[in-house]
Amino acid sequence: MSCLYIAVKGVVQGVGFRPFVYNLARSLAIKGYVANTSDGVIIEIEGSRSSEFTRSLRDKCPPLARIDYIKIEELSTKCYEDFKIYDSADDEGFTLISPDISVCDACLKELFDPSDRRYLYPFINCINCGPRYSITNKVPYDRQNTTMSVFNMCSQCLEEYNDPANRRFHAQPNACHECGPQVEFIVRNPEIGVSGNKDPIEAAIKLLKEDAIAAVKGLGGFHLCCDATNEGSVKKLRKRKRHSNKPFALMAPDIGTIRQFCEVSEAEVKLLQDRRRPIVLLKRAGRGKRLPDEIALNNKYLGFMLPYTPLHYLLFLHPRRQANFSALVMTSGNLAGEPIVVNNDESLSRLSAIADIFLLHNRDIFMRVDDSVLRAGSGAESFHASLPTFQFIRRSRGFAPEPTKLKDDGPDVLGCGADIKNTFTITKGDYAISSQHIGDMENIETIHFFEEALNNLKQVYRANPVAIAYDLHPGYLSTQWALSQSQRSGAKIELHGIQHHHAHIASVMAEKGLKSRVIGVAFDGTGYGTDGNLWGGEFLVCDLKGFVRAAHLKYIPLPGGKMSIKECWRTSVSYVINSVVSSELGARSSGGGESYNIEKVWEYLDSTGFVEKYGRSKIENILRLINKKQFSPLSSSAGRLFDAVSAITGICDKNTFEGEAAIELSQFTVNSSHPHSLYPYEILDMETRLPMIVDFSKTILQILEAVRQNEDKGVIAVRFHDTLVDAVAVVVTHISHKYGVKRVILSGGVFQNPYLLENVLARLLSDGFEVYTNEEVPCNDGGISLGQAYIVRERLKNS
Repeated sequence: MSCLYIAVKGVVQGVGFRPFVYNLARSLAIKGYVANTSDGVIIEIEGSRSSEFTRSLRDKCPPLARIDYIKIEELSTKCYEDFKIYDSADDEGFTLISPDISVCDACLKELFDPSDRRYLYPFINCINCGPRYSITNKVPYDRQNTTMSVFNMCSQCLEEYNDPANRRFHAQPNACHECGPQVEFIVRNPEIGVSGNKDPIEAAIKLLKEDAIAAVKGLGGFHLCCDATNEGSVKKLRKRKRHSNKPFALMAPDIGTIRQFCEVSEAEVKLLQDRRRPIVLLKRAGRGKRLPDEIALNNKYLGFMLPYTPLHYLLFLHPRRQANFSALVMTSGNLAGEPIVVNNDESLSRLSAIADIFLLHNRDIFMRVDDSVLRAGSGAESFHASLPTFQFIRRSRGFAPEPTKLKDDGPDVLGCGADIKNTFTITKGDYAISSQHIGDMENIETIHFFEEALNNLKQVYRANPVAIAYDLHPGYLSTQWALSQSQRSGAKIELHGIQHHHAHIASVMAEKGLKSRVIGVAFDGTGYGTDGNLWGGEFLVCDLKGFVRAAHLKYIPLPGGKMSIKECWRTSVSYVINSVVSSELGARSSGGGESYNIEKVWEYLDSTGFVEKYGRSKIENILRLINKKQFSPLSSSAGRLFDAVSAITGICDKNTFEGEAAIELSQFTVNSSHPHSLYPYEILDMETRLPMIVDFSKTILQILEAVRQNEDKGVIAVRFHDTLVDAVAVVVTHISHKYGVKRVILSGGVFQNPYLLENVLARLLSDGFEVYTNEEVPCNDGGISLGQAYIVRERLKNS
């Protein structure tokens, strides 16, 4: 009888894998041992049923585990007397960390069982649930390597921890009322009287019902919380925290309650109840209860999630399992533009201007990680395999740091991402590990968070990047950080600038393991182009070596640069001028310095309401600014086109947060009738070697006429979307004939628009194309870092 050595790699630590192996071995009378290492899990077994053991290892593994591969070697017999779990070994390898997991049903049952010793304990957990990534200092994943190391288990917890038959067998965060973390309640607003209730959670519930705003420490950071049905509380929170219309996230105790406010499909139920508990974007119900408008201004969707920690459930159901609230606002606990707060002292100093009360605890958060945001597929994915079952808006808690599996080994590389919705990606072996959502790189606090998360994942995965990939935009802080590393590191490190939209397309190539040429359609708000202009409506023919810009949307001046992105009515003025000039002087005219019918321009601007709203003098200044390139950079952005149409139609003329105008425009396609006619547009240079130019001047003119005729905004929105869908299909088809490529990738933040994505996909698939889009990372700039790292990694492999 020989001995088998088995090495298992994947997500196999912190997910009950060793207890599973132990119990499997005992059930099959197998002798040997199992141990965690920095490289995964190793097992040695002896016994007549070894083949059954190895089959069951993969077929019956715990639900939270993910086995990427198993290596088996035959050794000489060692005559083990029993089966044991050995202490972990810390070697030079690396293993994957499990993301944080929501509280399981078994723990939830115990939480509200008066006879259970963990009755109402806010940190109940077991091998199947609880904190993982957010508390892990280093690997192997053992208690001494987590923030739970300061809590010594009592005799009962220790007995559970060492009992193979117990579901808390080797559950590293195991604790109870006697030996574990505790909750603390603090009142910071002097106008609020201190509750006489000694139970901190009951005290918080009482004051939340009385209009208070709470800062609540969660799994990966703080939430700012108030009663979502209390209009006064919601208005107060928006006034104190937000200077924008960005929606607040919501939490409800169960699906039935969410259905009082939103339509919820079966696919959305599955996402909401998923063990990772993301925020899911749901359409507001036409009938039923309404929440205050200030939660999500001018938005037909609400972002709901279910409770995912015991503390959340206690806020809703403590002490008698009767709902205290139908919904709570649970928005990220941070100051505008800064990372989510994780430290108790930091929360009291930074959030006291917003929160009246604080519900703290003393289990430290090592790695901050914000809530993930998803949108479910439309259901059409059952007919089109290319459609994802869900789409990431923000990938963070519950999903990070799950890796993207690559096809083969490669060098360690770092992709720094972009400045908006930043993430970074490191490659190690045959994995690409993308970080949690970092945020917008606009202050020192976010850069510190970037470095904090990077240093942690580099240590955990034993990664030592030999090259850094960065965005070409010279003004990006992420770019400046990357360029500074050659001086700071002391070691020789290669720096590679990667064009923004090439990286968007490469992010999908990384997910799908693609390396050969594709047609990439990259639609977003802004990306620095190789010609120094702002790109964003791009048709690229690319592989991992480089790209050809085969087509793009026509350049339009952005009067005031960044200001026109915030005040998108300015972009509309530029589009109106361009459209009038094109109609009079031809599509190749730009409106910059050329003579045109200015009265026609004023007539159109008056019909949009801009003259009345902003005044003739201010608009005249914009007209002068358009002719000055140093103040009005050229943009081919699809995002700016959406901004312009949204403003012209009177839907939204200012972006108080990124993408607001485009989001509101897209929502007018929901439940709108589907018109049969498209708006006219032109494609220039179809028969030349120059990049084709897609000109929507005629589209804009017809939309202006529709506005003058008071045409329904939903009809305008759908016709505009359908026109863009048609243009994409026509251009892609022409590029395919020219370059002999049938594989198409769609990426960039504009493809977060569900109507656009689904209809472009359907059209291209019906035309015989093979189409892919992002599934494992967001299609917005949160996926840029994966594409950057993949391009440089593959180039280094082949150099």
